[in-house]
Amino acid sequence: MRDSCRLILDKDGFRSAEASDGKIGIQRTEQLRPDLVLVDLKMPGISGLEVLQKIKAIDANIIPIVITGYATVESAVEAMKRGAYDFLPKPFSPEELRMIIKRGLEHRRLMEETQSLRREKKLMEDNFITLVSHQLRSPVAAVMQYFEVILSGLIKDDSQKNHMLHKAKIRLEGLLELINDWLDIARMNSGQIVSNKKPFPVVPLLSRLLDFYKPQAAKNGVSIIMGPTKGKDIVCGDAESLEQVFANLITNAIKYNRPGGRISISVEEEESGLTIRVSDTGIGIPPEHLPHIFDQFYRIPQSGDKKIRGSGLGLSIAKKIIEAHDGLMTVTSMPDEGSTFCVHLPKGNPAAKN
Repeated sequence: MRDSCRLILDKDGFRSAEASDGKIGIQRTEQLRPDLVLVDLKMPGISGLEVLQKIKAIDANIIPIVITGYATVESAVEAMKRGAYDFLPKPFSPEELRMIIKRGLEHRRLMEETQSLRREKKLMEDNFITLVSHQLRSPVAAVMQYFEVILSGLIKDDSQKNHMLHKAKIRLEGLLELINDWLDIARMNSGQIVSNKKPFPVVPLLSRLLDFYKPQAAKNGVSIIMGPTKGKDIVCGDAESLEQVFANLITNAIKYNRPGGRISISVEEEESGLTIRVSDTGIGIPPEHLPHIFDQFYRIPQSGDKKIRGSGLGLSIAKKIIEAHDGLMTVTSMPDEGSTFCVHLPKGNPAAKN
C-alpha cells in the first residue's frame, strides 16, 4: 500500500518519503518537515495514535491524515484529539487519495495565511503604537521647551514671547488633530463609523464645504468651482463621516496647490453608483509615492521652504471610511500637473430618505 501511495504521489508531482513503522516515520518527519503525513493507525512498534501526538510536537502545521481499515467512533475521536485532520478508510481509490491530500494541503495553506495575517496585524499594531507615541511626545516636548524659556524670564521682548506662544499654539493644534485622527481610527475599528447610514443628497453637503473653504482657498490664491451634477446625487451613507472625507480632500487640494491654481469638484451618477471627483492643479504626487499615500502616517517628503504639517492619517482614515461604505477611493496624479481623487459610493434609495 505504501508503494502504491508513493507511485500516485510521485506521478502528481509531490515529493514523498515512506517509513515501515512509527519510529522511522517520526525520524523522517523530524528530518524532512513535510507539509502532510499519512499515518496508519495499526503499525509495527508504536501505534499510529502515538505517532500523531509526536508529529504535532515536531511541527504543529503538519497536516496528519489517518489511514485505517478499523475505523470506529472511539478511534476517530481519539485520533482527532491527537491532531488528526481527516480519515482515509481502506480500501480507497487513487482519486480519493488525491482528493483528501488536496483538501489537507489547502487547509494548511489557509492556516499559514491566517498565521501570517496575525503576525502582520501584530506588527502593524506595534508600529502604530510606536508611531503614535512619537507623534504625541514630539509636540508636547516642543511646547514644554517654549514654556520653560518664557517662564525662565530670559526673554524680555514681548514680540519674541508672542512668537514662541504662536509656535506652541501651532504644535498644540497639530497634537489635537492627531488625537482626533486617532479617535476616528478607534471609532472605525469598533464599527461605529457607518452606524447611521441612510440615503441623502451629496451635492448640498459638497456645496456647504465649498462655501466654508472658499476663504481659506482665496487666502492661498486658489479658486474652487463646483461642476455640473450628472444624474441623481443620492448616496447611502453616514453624512458626518462622508463630510469628513470630502473636507480632507478639499483641504489637501488647497494646501498642495499653487497660487493661481484651481480646484474642481464633480458628481456623476453611473450604473454602479455615484462618483465624486476632487481635482486640483497642484504640485502632484510622484509615481513612486502613489501606492503608499493611503498608508497610516505616510507623508511624502517635502522640499523647498514650504513645509506642510500633518499627521499622515487623513487619507488613510478617508479611505477606510469609504471602504466601510462599500465604496472605493482612487487617485491619479502627475508631478507639477495636479491630482484627482475619485470616490465611488453605492447609490441611495430616495424613497427611503425619511
